Parts: sequence; C-alpha cells; structure tokens
Amino acid sequence: MSPARKSENGNEVLRREYVAYLRVEKGLRPLSCEAYERDLLQFSEYLEQQPATLLTATQAQVAGFLEHLAKHGVESRSAARKLSCLRGFYRWLLLDKRIRRDPTLNLESPATWKVLPKSLAVTEVDGMLERAATAAESAAADAIALRDRAILELLYAAGLRVSELTGLNVADLSLDAGRALVRGKGDKERIVPLGRAAVEALEAYLQHGRPALARKATSRLFVSARGGSISRGWVWQMVKRSDGKASPHMLRHSCATHMVERGADLRTVQTLLGHADIATTQVYTHLALGRLKAVHREHHPRAKRASKSVS
Repeated sequence: MSPARKSENGNEVLRREYVAYLRVEKGLRPLSCEAYERDLLQFSEYLEQQPATLLTATQAQVAGFLEHLAKHGVESRSAARKLSCLRGFYRWLLLDKRIRRDPTLNLESPATWKVLPKSLAVTEVDGMLERAATAAESAAADAIALRDRAILELLYAAGLRVSELTGLNVADLSLDAGRALVRGKGDKERIVPLGRAAVEALEAYLQHGRPALARKATSRLFVSARGGSISRGWVWQMVKRSDGKASPHMLRHSCATHMVERGADLRTVQTLLGHADIATTQVYTHLALGRLKAVHREHHPRAKRASKSVS
C-alpha cells in the first residue's frame, strides 16, 4: 500500500471515529455531524498535498489551510466554523492522548479578522458612571438610583453577561474580599474581582436601597421596584436610558478592552469574562498587539533609530 493511500485510510478512520463521538457522546444532530465531517475531509485533502496527515498536522499547516480558504474566496464566518471544527477535533485527540500538541492553539479566528466588538471609550464609561453616582446622591439615597448605579458599576467592573447579573444572589457577594461568585454558561462558576467603586456602590445599595425594594423574601441581589426579580430585557433598557448608545454587552466588552489596553494578558481576561475557549478572547488580540507595538517603539533601541532615520 502506498504512503498516500495509507495516510488517506488513517484520516478516514479518524474522521469516522470523531463523527461517532460527536453523534453518540455529544449528541449532535445528523446534519451537524455531516458538516463537521465535510470540514475534516476538506482539511484532510489539503494536508495530502503537503504531505501530512491529521495526526501530524502542524500549526503552520492549519494556518496555511486558513490562508488557502481565504485565497479561494471562503467567507470569514465559514472559515471560522471550519477552524472551530478543527479545534474540537484536536482537543478530542489531545484528551485521547493521540497527539502531544494542539496545532490549533493560539490561532486567530477568521471571524475576528474584520468584526470587532463595540466598546465605549474610558471617558464615556466614566461619564455614565458619574451620572449614575450623582443621581444616587441627589436623590437622597433613593433605592432605585442606588440599585441602578450598583448594576452599572458591576457590569463594567466584572464584565458580566446580563444573565449572570440577573442570576446573582446576595450570598454570592464577598465585599470584604472584593469579589463575587458568578454562574456563567453551562452553570460554570467563577470568582470575579470587584474594584473599590463597585464595592462601594454595592454596599450603599445593600444598606439603603435593597431593603426598601425587597418587600418579600428573595435571595436575588437585584430586585425590581415591585420587589420581584429583574429581567434581562429590563437591564438592557436601563443601560440604554443611562447612555443612549450603550448596552450591557458593550460594558462587558469595554471592561475587557480597557484591561487589555492597560497591559492585561488574554488569559487573565479569559478568566474574568468566563470564556471557555481562549479563541473567543482573542478578538481582543488587536488591542494587545497595538500596545506591544507602542511599547516596542518606545523602548527598543533599534525601533527608535528606525523612526529617526525615517523622519
């Protein structure tokens, strides 16, 4: 049997095993399994020209495959789906100890090449939070104003999803330690730090705001004017009223963006936001690279010389 034929058979066996895993253990629908199989087949055919196999593929070859897709007019969203398929496939091989390194690790998702999350400038967030603080003070510790200020401070300080915010209980807070227990997607729990401003806003709300609103027994941290739980839709409307162009998701992205701009590494931001995959956090890579270039120009002697010679 020729090496090419042998590698083709090996790739085919791996594809079938992975699709069976998706169907039986992951419970994916037939159409989804077929899509994953097509993506793996396309990558296998690309590797045969290298030559390489699914088991021996390198990060450079995966990156080359993405470049190949782009050259042939494949849209970024479609290419991103194919990369997502490969990520899952190689995680499966890694867990099964068939490979030692994941060739998809730290590769930028094609879906992020042009589409970046919208965020607010630091001055815009500061203005929103200052207005909320002023409203709470001028209303003589009005319960609703205190609650709204605490929500805005928490959304920005911890980068929470709306569902995570509405699901918070009073017992989830550890204000003395400056942290909160958050339940994210798939009921995964994580600890998020809270800055001084958020802690102070929450303390004021718990002391003067929540007792006036919680007319009936409830464990929820944030309650409505009628004493019930607040909804996700209500949070969106409240944030929109605070700043005409803002949304809860923009505050979440602003939290991550401002941290990366000030030097936070992507792994830290991933942990804070509760992203299961670092690839999701890599949308902020453009910010990290921008800062890296600025630091390089400022501190590297050859970069300084280059800039002087150009000028």
